[in-house]
Amino acid sequence: MLSRLLRTPVLLLAVCGWHLAQAQTAVVIGGNLRFDNDEVWQRIVDEAGGAGKARVAVLATASAAPEQSANAIVQVLQKHGASAEHIPVAPRLEGADLQKNLNDPALIAKIRGANAVFFSGGAQGLIVDTFQPGGKNTAMLDAIWDVYRRGGVVAGTSAGAAIMSRTMFRDALDVMGVMRGQMRDGHEIDRGLGFVTDRLFVDQHFLKRGRIGRMLPLMMAQGYRLGLGIEENSAAVIRGPSVDIIGARGALLVDLRSARTDPSLTMFNVQDARLSYLDNGDHYDLRSGQVTPEKRKTPLPEARIIRASHAVTSPVSTFQTDILGDNRIVQAMAELMTAPSGEVRAMAARVRPGATEPRDRTAFVFRLYRGEGTQGWFNSQGDADDITLLDVRLDVRPVPVPLAAPPRLAANNLTPVQQAPDGPGGSPSDTAATPR
Repeated sequence: MLSRLLRTPVLLLAVCGWHLAQAQTAVVIGGNLRFDNDEVWQRIVDEAGGAGKARVAVLATASAAPEQSANAIVQVLQKHGASAEHIPVAPRLEGADLQKNLNDPALIAKIRGANAVFFSGGAQGLIVDTFQPGGKNTAMLDAIWDVYRRGGVVAGTSAGAAIMSRTMFRDALDVMGVMRGQMRDGHEIDRGLGFVTDRLFVDQHFLKRGRIGRMLPLMMAQGYRLGLGIEENSAAVIRGPSVDIIGARGALLVDLRSARTDPSLTMFNVQDARLSYLDNGDHYDLRSGQVTPEKRKTPLPEARIIRASHAVTSPVSTFQTDILGDNRIVQAMAELMTAPSGEVRAMAARVRPGATEPRDRTAFVFRLYRGEGTQGWFNSQGDADDITLLDVRLDVRPVPVPLAAPPRLAANNLTPVQQAPDGPGGSPSDTAATPR
């Protein structure tokens, strides 16, 4: 049973009093959802009643090209058996009267008559500003909530995923900026629409864009103890306490139940955060805190995992120069599973040319290490990247960057000693004008 079912340390439900509906379903998609990802599209339709019964209202409110985006979504949903319709409520919809359509009783009735609502990608601020201006629900948002509360589906990709939590990143493409303390209400962060339980924070484009660096500071600042960062072309299907990971890759589960900070450090820092990587086919139960890896996966032998009770005396065997690069956090977690030293260290050290302020020249050391409960699964008959990694420990602490060069860590300390250029994927791609 232990090879198939593991109790993770996330036991928040009994402690915090989770309130979870038993029927309503949120399909949180990490962005860049391909139209040939049949698993995710079909799951939306199935959760909404299946082929011939699913009625989906499509909202491209966040999109820069709403009509084009909505039409493509409608077509792919119809291909999978749904009856889908574009509800034309979008600030950037050419020739449309936004306020008239937003308050149109006929359009509101169409949403209320649906059993699923799909939010497209784009700019998440447009969704919140349109449906909840000044923090007050519009009649159309009330209709969406009616669909959800009676057991319907709310699905969203990219921007449509960002609005699922009670708090969201509004415009925080600079991950390092957030780590260095730039997290202003109404700018980097804002209120979300809160479709998932208010004790869970979700983020998107997560592994591709190294967004572990922005999730941790937000969770700590906002009092979250559980976060789920969903990768592109992948989804988390949250139905009551049940979370299924589906699609091309997976999601990172962040648990801060045991986390603490060092108050003597003036910048962001954390000790004893817990990370778990859940891949396609894995299941997580919010109520029990149990993870069930996909049935084809085999556990790594426990003899290969060094436990916290054993002293780690060998030098650090693995060091990465850019933990915020594409998928680097999961790569580091995977390397950790068999690292002789029992730990892996990495840096987040992107410094813009000409930066002179101490805050702008701060880097962060990521130390990943094994502890009691750390475990890994792999698919011995399939893709080598098809893995499940549970309960990896993480400490993060700030270090100053010398004016002359970005830092590189010595093996056994946290002192920046010499220059280490960004590795592959190390360019600050989060500043690009791409869907959030």
